[in-house]
This record gives sequence, C-alpha cells and structure tokens, in this order.
Amino acid sequence: MKKDKNLIFDIGMHKGEDSDYYLRKGFNVVSFEADPDLANYCRKKFANELDSGQLTILEGAITDPEMVTVTDGKVRFYKNNKVSVWGTVVNEWSERNSKLGAEDELIEVSCIDFQECLNKYGIPHYMKIDIEGMDIVCLKALMNFPEKPDYISIESEKVSVKKLEEEFDLLNQLGYDKFQAINQSKVSSFREAKNHGEGKFLDYKFLRGSSGSFGNDLNPTQLKNLSEIRNQYTSIFKGYKLLGDHASVNKSSVGRLFSRVMDKFFAYPGWFDTHAKHSSVKD
Repeated sequence: MKKDKNLIFDIGMHKGEDSDYYLRKGFNVVSFEADPDLANYCRKKFANELDSGQLTILEGAITDPEMVTVTDGKVRFYKNNKVSVWGTVVNEWSERNSKLGAEDELIEVSCIDFQECLNKYGIPHYMKIDIEGMDIVCLKALMNFPEKPDYISIESEKVSVKKLEEEFDLLNQLGYDKFQAINQSKVSSFREAKNHGEGKFLDYKFLRGSSGSFGNDLNPTQLKNLSEIRNQYTSIFKGYKLLGDHASVNKSSVGRLFSRVMDKFFAYPGWFDTHAKHSSVKD
C-alpha cells in the first residue's frame, strides 16, 4: 500500500474545523464523522469540495467489536447535543459526560471498518485522530500495513496512565520516535506557524477545538524522544488529577464552573494532543 503525500485523514471531523484548514492548504482529505447531524452539516458546508472530489466524508463510527457491541453493522452511539464534540460509542465516556452536566441521547449509527478504509483510500501523509475513546483502534489498524503516515496526532488519554502508556507503546511499535504534546485549550490563540512545507501558507487563525498546525509545520526544537514525552505527561497528569474531567472538584456544579473558568482563561489543565513523527521522515 503506497503512501499518498497529498492525503490527510481527519478522523473525528466534528464541524470541519480541521478539514477546512487541510483543504485550504491544498490537501485531499478523507474525513470521518459518526454523528449524523454533524456529517450532514459538513456535507452542506463543503459541498463544492465534495463535488470536486477533494473531500470524501465517511459517516459512521470506527469501532472495535471487542470493546463495544456491534449488531448487524450498527453500534450504539451516545450523541451529545450540549457538547457536540463529546459524541462517543463508549459507555464510560457517556457516564463522564453525564457527570459533567452534559447528558447524551442514545442513537444507532453504522460501523466503519477502518482497515478497509486504509486499503481503499491509501496511507495518508498525516492522520488526525480524535474520536472519544476509540482513537487507539486506528493505531492498531496501522500495524497491518508496512507503510505508515509520516505524522499522526491523537487526542491523548486523560484518565488512565496505563492507557496512555499503551498509546505510546503502540506508537513506538509503529516506528514513531519524535513527539510533541500540544495543549488544545490554547490552539484558538494561535495563528498558523510560518510554513515549513505543509501545503500552502495561509496565516490561518485556528478555531477552538481544532488541532492546529501539524507535521513539518510544528516547531522542531520542541520535539521530544519517547522518554522525554512520557516525563512531560507525568506533569500533565498532575493537572488532570486536580481539575480534569474525573477530578473530585467536578462533582459539584460550583466545582465544574471553577474548572471551566480555569480552562477558558488559563488553559489549565487543558487537554492535549500527542503529535508523532515517524522515524522514516528525514529532518
């Protein structure tokens, strides 16, 4: 399976905040979205790009049948109408949503076989993964292909250190050896990094919730090796323990308000994406 240097996978499209950026930079994009209302919103928003073939939208949930129940190609999806980005197929994540004051609506959606998508569309240059509890399924699928994306970003685990270690172990097995943790609460205050070769330079102003710059446009001086990035996450997890989604402070409405204020105005503790660079990519 040959790698397509002009292809990006946007796994967790939401309202197209990232797809818009990738498309404007000139990349072809395959986007995945499980929430039918969000998928329909994006089909209208990107009608021209869909017609031209620059964008493909795949509606459905990427799942692991060993983790969730799949029946006749369908899976239960917890659709969140209050915080739309929190939609998930994972019951534990839905319980988290409820504790944070954002109840879910239970619907059924189609399942997507991610490995088949890789076979059909090819290995992308960059793969952004943000699908609330199923991110690691995409990493596991890559184990079956000799070629790997040059760059990956994944919404990192926020609760379990063991699961975070599993993410890094998989990335390491896949051949990724340079990493950077990006606080997503701060991305909306950034403009696009001065171009280093990732498509067209747009001087783009990122929206809240977007993943921001990627790949060769990230600051190379901030890349860390595996040991260094694990040490950084040790500090990050201290913040999660104090004010994260499962922190005791969030058991009350006043505590949740305090956490939201800290996140909005101080980006603390924030939530982090791990960006990974493959060892085959030359500096």
